[in-house]
Amino acid sequence: MEHDILPSYFIGDTRVDATLRRLYAATLRMDPPARQAVAAHGLDEGAPGFYEAMKDAYMPVTPDLGMLLYLLVRSSLARTVVEFGTSFGISSIWIAAALRSNGNGRLVTTEMDGGKVSCARNNLREAGLDDLVEIRAGLAEQTLREPLQHPIDLVLLDGAKSAYLPVLRLLEPNLRSGTLILADNTDMPGSRPFLDYVQEPCNGYRSASIVTEALGATHPCMVLLRVRE
Repeated sequence: MEHDILPSYFIGDTRVDATLRRLYAATLRMDPPARQAVAAHGLDEGAPGFYEAMKDAYMPVTPDLGMLLYLLVRSSLARTVVEFGTSFGISSIWIAAALRSNGNGRLVTTEMDGGKVSCARNNLREAGLDDLVEIRAGLAEQTLREPLQHPIDLVLLDGAKSAYLPVLRLLEPNLRSGTLILADNTDMPGSRPFLDYVQEPCNGYRSASIVTEALGATHPCMVLLRVRE
């Protein structure tokens, strides 16, 4: 299992790859027992107390989805990226590494757990990418109301699924035609209003679904293109 989730290299940057390997190895140690504990208490995502019970879990994007994020940021020459759900900063590292490879850029990411905010900042510093990232602490529906300087090129939605639609609607004034949106774990019930909205053609999105796998579970992800301003 560890061989499957931890490839021998990620993007070829020694400092970034070493940080990602350490964090994914920690995920293998921490997340399975955390998920077993919340399942034993009958908690699923959306239940009161779920995120508090999972505060020590990493809950990262899979390595395959991380690499896809890196490729999409690079190939689109993205400069401004917004992320909902920083956690320990693993997806932030993938995105910021791509922005660095593009020559410059800014990732604005938001996380409601103060402990995770501190850890994410340390992890980004370890990877040498902290100068490209602004972490906004608090609920995304509040922190993302603060203005952005430029139109958004790419969005990653990877927090509470029930907030996917409110966060997307909040960001829509800053989306341009051609903005990419990735929404992870869209098989969870809380994402249903989001899926209904983006799959209605008149709302201005086109989509494709992909599935990655890690820790014995599948992780459906929707990739969206904004087709009108």
